[in-house]
Amino acid sequence: MISNRLVRNFSKELGFDLCGFARYEELTEESDRLEQWLECGYQAGMLYMERNRDKRRDIRQVFPEAVSVISLGCNYFTPFSHGSDEQGKISRYAWGVDYHLIMWERLATLIEKLQEIDPEFKAMAYVDTGPVMDKVWAVKAGIGWQGKNSNIISPGQGSWFFLATILTNTEFEYSHILADHCGTCRACIDACPTNAIVADQVIDANKCISYLTIENKGDIPEDFSGKFDNWLFGCDVCQDVCPWNKKFSMSTDITEFFPENEKISIIPQKVLQLTPEEFKEQFAVSPIKRSKISGLQRNAAFLLKENERQ
Repeated sequence: MISNRLVRNFSKELGFDLCGFARYEELTEESDRLEQWLECGYQAGMLYMERNRDKRRDIRQVFPEAVSVISLGCNYFTPFSHGSDEQGKISRYAWGVDYHLIMWERLATLIEKLQEIDPEFKAMAYVDTGPVMDKVWAVKAGIGWQGKNSNIISPGQGSWFFLATILTNTEFEYSHILADHCGTCRACIDACPTNAIVADQVIDANKCISYLTIENKGDIPEDFSGKFDNWLFGCDVCQDVCPWNKKFSMSTDITEFFPENEKISIIPQKVLQLTPEEFKEQFAVSPIKRSKISGLQRNAAFLLKENERQ
């Protein structure tokens, strides 16, 4: 018999700091909000958000046996900071090894361990790469509440953690949903350099530095000149200013998430000098490879041009 305690113990051994359980249900209200977000064009160039909406609404479209959802959180905070004068800042999540590589392996091990206990246990795991609303399930599983910057905030931990979602055919005791403790705080909204947080929990990707420097395939609009604050890949501003992170952030035990070489920041001129071979070698297991060399060099050129104007 697989119990909540057993899953929590195994997941903790594998480096997951948070674990919660939610009952299967169709995500009707959440899907309606997604439709509204899409109608506003806030997905920018992320066309994949427009696909598989039926699967996001009903996880049984991808895993027919679904009875429960296990939501897991993996802390990636490390005790380092960019410093005020550094150029080409890299988002904290990308300082170490690509979290997908770390978490996929650990999720596979977790599922194998549970199947050894109960051969009838079936599961399908996701790490933000499939049509699953991981943040919604994290809230329903009691991992935390969704902050105004749309990130999941956990009491006693903050928001510096990656989410994983396991769909399973096994019933559990289900977690209580946590109350939203953001209150009247507007720190993330007021601090966003490009005003990308257009409403509580609503992000306009067209204005978001993380989108513009990572998933964006086109040029960075000149309208954002002077607003990037030297962010070369991603942006952490809305998490850096969050009071829950300032008070509760603790360093991860997973050494692969610690920064490698120049991964905290990179001098833009060096980025422009990279050859495709050097890029592949330096960022082979880094999330930075997601932008491709063309995207990273576009970002570097934008920062250099921005700094020349100041």
